[in-house]
Amino acid sequence: MTTIFKHIKGDKYIWAIIALLALFSFLPVFSASSNLANLYGKSPMLLLLKHAVHLAMGFGFMYGVHKMPSHYFKRLSIIGLPFVIVLLVYTLAKGSTIGGANASRWIQVPFVGVSFQTSTLAALVLMVYVAQYLANIKNKVVTFKISFIKLWIPVGTILILILPANFSTTAIIFTMILMLTFVGGYPIKYLSVILGAGLVFLLLFGLAAKAFPDAFPNRVETWISRVENFANGEDTEEDYQIERAKMAIASGGLTGLGPGKSVQKNFLPQSSSDFIYAIIVEEWGMIVGVAILLLYLFLLFRMIVLINKTTDLFGKFVVIGVGFPIIFQAFINMAVATELFPVTGQTLPLISSGGTSIWMTCIALGIVLSVSGNTKEAVKKVKLKQTDNPLDVLKEAM
Repeated sequence: MTTIFKHIKGDKYIWAIIALLALFSFLPVFSASSNLANLYGKSPMLLLLKHAVHLAMGFGFMYGVHKMPSHYFKRLSIIGLPFVIVLLVYTLAKGSTIGGANASRWIQVPFVGVSFQTSTLAALVLMVYVAQYLANIKNKVVTFKISFIKLWIPVGTILILILPANFSTTAIIFTMILMLTFVGGYPIKYLSVILGAGLVFLLLFGLAAKAFPDAFPNRVETWISRVENFANGEDTEEDYQIERAKMAIASGGLTGLGPGKSVQKNFLPQSSSDFIYAIIVEEWGMIVGVAILLLYLFLLFRMIVLINKTTDLFGKFVVIGVGFPIIFQAFINMAVATELFPVTGQTLPLISSGGTSIWMTCIALGIVLSVSGNTKEAVKKVKLKQTDNPLDVLKEAM
């Protein structure tokens, strides 16, 4: 164990939380995947192995990213922004449907045959880009015209490209960017204009989708109906998933039915991804369900501690930009399962099955750990300076 800690840097508590969530994920994924295995004639062990490979690759990405100095991500986000815009355009034009859902969200990686969800990569790059922009304008005079060109045109371009096929991701990104810009000291009067413009655009987009349904992907109709069904509180065919999820949670009770004994996994679509929290509570009970919630809250707490410790503005903003959305996504996933939020299609970070979501989450956590590692190294240098012999410090200065 000591040898492992020698090769990793950053907050050990964050590492421990990540490891606990990832290790626990094998149990519900294996159980929930059994229905998919029977449906598609595959072995549950094969699906579990696929999940293990995704996690192993994700941890590999996280390890590599966390070894990089955090300031490298500034330039990488600027370079990566045009790339993800082109990727999103290609996805809208050539995107495929996976399992009858998620139209125009996925592309097939050439020669590898792996599906990749481009919106998750775009979200990560965009959040880092916004963080570096806010760090650069801190304590400077900000004009709306210049900030609109440098900040909001890139943000708007990416959100518009994601919106037709993935409303929930668009809403999460926009919300997190508003929060980040507010914390980053962006003028509130300009922020109010952007918020108003975003809401007006969303309203017009919804009206256009209603008026010309053939001109938009079928996902637009899906998320509009989900919001309407959630708002009116009536049980319809569209509420099938959430009703099954509530049945799973209710039957789980305090201690659960036992590992692998879920009933609703045989009826609940996306039981190993979007609705895995309901399966966890059904099999392991509300005690484990609350424990998972507390783990995410502890992860949030450690990120807040890191933000307070680091003196680097970019480090502070990037932890908020890439770290907080992970917690936000987890809360949304659990809220959907308990019908506190409309169905969104958001996975439970580090627990749900899926390749792209795991990889992007691990890369985001790698950035957080990179900031944490750099902060610890800076603190060590300060302490060494304080204990150095004055003559040695003088010689070093000369």
